[in-house]
Amino acid sequence: MTTTENSAGGTSIGPEDSAGPDPYSAPERETTEGTVYTVTGGDWDTLMDADHEDRIVINMGPQHPSTHGVLRLVLELEGETVTQGRAVIGYLHTGIEKNCEYRTWTQGVTFVTRADYLAPLFNEAAYCMAVEKLLGVQVPDRAEHIRVLLMELNRIGSHLVALATGGMELGALTGMTSGFREREEVLHLLEFLTGLRMNHAFIRPGGLAQDLPEGYREKVTEFLDVMDSRLPDYDRLLTGQPIWKQRLEGVGYLPVDGCLALGASGPILRSAGLAWDLRKHMPYSVYDQYDFEVPTATEADCYARYRLRVAEIHESLKIMRQALTKLDEVGPGRVMVDDPKVAWPAQLSIGSDGMGNTLEHVRKIMGQSMESLIHHFKLVTEGFHVPPGQAFSAVESPRGELGVHLVSDGGTRPVRVHLRDPSFVNLQSMPAMSEGGQVADVIAAVASIDPVMGGCDR
Repeated sequence: MTTTENSAGGTSIGPEDSAGPDPYSAPERETTEGTVYTVTGGDWDTLMDADHEDRIVINMGPQHPSTHGVLRLVLELEGETVTQGRAVIGYLHTGIEKNCEYRTWTQGVTFVTRADYLAPLFNEAAYCMAVEKLLGVQVPDRAEHIRVLLMELNRIGSHLVALATGGMELGALTGMTSGFREREEVLHLLEFLTGLRMNHAFIRPGGLAQDLPEGYREKVTEFLDVMDSRLPDYDRLLTGQPIWKQRLEGVGYLPVDGCLALGASGPILRSAGLAWDLRKHMPYSVYDQYDFEVPTATEADCYARYRLRVAEIHESLKIMRQALTKLDEVGPGRVMVDDPKVAWPAQLSIGSDGMGNTLEHVRKIMGQSMESLIHHFKLVTEGFHVPPGQAFSAVESPRGELGVHLVSDGGTRPVRVHLRDPSFVNLQSMPAMSEGGQVADVIAAVASIDPVMGGCDR
């Protein structure tokens, strides 16, 4: 430590000397080429181990074609064996939950639908069910059955993407092209039914944005027939294919106790033998009126999860057929609650441009009375008041248990919105599935988890 003499005859300690060596400065050493700095830190140090200098730490992602968009995996390797693995998230953070706190309850639908963007209708349904709990309203039966129809259609589309991307990541390119071909059929039908291929904002608090269009039954039946004819191709192409089985069987093993300890749900949990499905065990909407099975397996590996997703597509097709019958039994009627203080205008007539309202609809809104026009204006711009309290609602999304927790202070906006997204929880099983296996098996394990990073980061 060095000191300097000041004008008063005393000594003062320099700022560098008072604190000693700067703990944040990089170690340095002199070489013939000049000063060389050794920089460490950040999340790399979580895997650095002085006792195992023969190991290497690598990044797999976020710029990687097999990590589902923007997932980063930090892997410690000894040869080709993964000794440690960590998932690093946050590259797709959108602030969806916080944004909802600055919008009306109805506008929140347009945000949550963009979280898990492969299953947007599940986000909308869980959010709206929580709002409806706070409001204490009952959705019309027709709207409930339409919700079931749309969610099961969306489940099929999501599972098809899981099969397609999993095939692509493991080299089965025909599986990828076939999966996206069928998913395109799903998106075409969703566009016909709701007006949009993704991010629909079709399910609203109290019901639906509007009723299904004319000819929906024929379109849905046509889709069901197409899927029935094409699904067996997946068994011929992948299920019995020796290379596909060798890449998946015994890989990504996670038994039921591990699933429960990590909170994993959906196909991961059911592949370990536990037939847990919220549609059966904690029925919501009108699922208790439908007849379907919950496929399970006991192998608890990637191959079991693949087979479960194919089996669940068959069950969803069965539910969709029943939904058409239920809609015929219910008949035409309201798809929004009969409460003018809550009901968003649901019987809209779309203009010829497909974007605005028709002149007839505008004339009806503006021609009734000044009071109805004022009410319509305030309902759309300010939103409705929700009684103070909190509510939690959960649905069985394609990836597992999707929950929404809402807190209201009695205003027109939520105080807090939180999504319990299954991708976020299930992704924590990646190290347990991967450590001790090969690098190539990490890809299969992550594909079997089927994480959607929009929901994970939200």
